[in-house]
Amino acid sequence: MSIRELLNPSNSALILIDHQPQMSFGVQSIDRQTLKNNTVALAKTARIFNVPTLFTSVETESFSGYIWPELLAVFPDQQPIERTSMNSWEDRKLVAAVKATGRKKLIMAALWTEVCLTFPALEALAEGYEVYIVTDASGGTTQEAHDMSVQRMIQAGAVPVTWQQVLLEYQRDWAHKDTYDAVMDLVREHSGAYGMGVDYAYTMVHKAPQRQL
Repeated sequence: MSIRELLNPSNSALILIDHQPQMSFGVQSIDRQTLKNNTVALAKTARIFNVPTLFTSVETESFSGYIWPELLAVFPDQQPIERTSMNSWEDRKLVAAVKATGRKKLIMAALWTEVCLTFPALEALAEGYEVYIVTDASGGTTQEAHDMSVQRMIQAGAVPVTWQQVLLEYQRDWAHKDTYDAVMDLVREHSGAYGMGVDYAYTMVHKAPQRQL
């Protein structure tokens, strides 16, 4: 297995780190509503393709607040792994949960990029994992902090991706009808102009009835 091998639902796991209110308040590198849209869409991608997904949070009740409810709603039975360390890879519970997935390709997104994404990404790389950082589901305290941290992780061997890239890399072939409808629904809900184009094609080209929300 190597970074040249495409991501697929059976070779990867998703780790979502510290998407909590207090962490969100400090984000300046991306519009925060866009950040939420992208992160929730990434989680829904994992749900559609049955990809093992882990949530971890830091100092929930004493500082950071609960993980966004829209994110938790995607996996309502998932219990976030609570910790005190800024570096989630220093938490034995998280590392054990990662090992239990049996996956070597780790897709990570976090707040903030320069701390809660960079630290575990570097540690996981050092332990032989392949790390894919979802840059548009992560945010830094400044644009420079985000960009320099992404560069640091790339130099260490991490692979930058976006949430929609992960979605389409998993789908790969529109002939995969078992996930096609769910992917199209996700695109229409979270992909902006791309989703609008899908609606247009369905209704104006293929003459599907107008959807009622």
